Amino acid sequence: MHRFTVPRGRTGPQRRTALTTAAVALAVLAVGTPVAYATLGDEAPTASRSTASALVTRGKAYIETRLLFGTERPDGGPDVTDRQFLAFIDAEVTPRFPNGLTIQDGRGQWRDSNGVIERERSYELTLLYPASEARVRDARIERIRDAYEKAYAQDSVARLEERTTADF
Repeated sequence: MHRFTVPRGRTGPQRRTALTTAAVALAVLAVGTPVAYATLGDEAPTASRSTASALVTRGKAYIETRLLFGTERPDGGPDVTDRQFLAFIDAEVTPRFPNGLTIQDGRGQWRDSNGVIERERSYELTLLYPASEARVRDARIERIRDAYEKAYAQDSVARLEERTTADF
């Protein structure tokens, strides 16, 4: 990084000229590259065009659904163990999503209905499926959420979704 200093002892027009020179030099360093592209014409550089088109055309439309499972039971029962959670995945999730899934361990917190902040160990389950299957997959995901809530006396299982592209 360049450091610009204005020599001490300069006053009036000399100091203003030195400050202006330093500001112009800093501006050129900060924005010089985009300015250079802009003055070469309306088209983006060839490398940027090919990279941008590769990003736009790569992959197919998918939905990424993330489910957040708490492990603490509101009824005061014992926390859901790793063994219990993995058995739940084997019984309820894998048959509905046999092509694959991702599980991550987490720590979460939330405010309960009494205003108390609860902290607990949690799991994040990521499911990825073609957007064209969204309607069919929605019902399967809701059955998973309902099954976990009933099996482990949970208030809810959070669901987050977003459209994405994927290439395998």
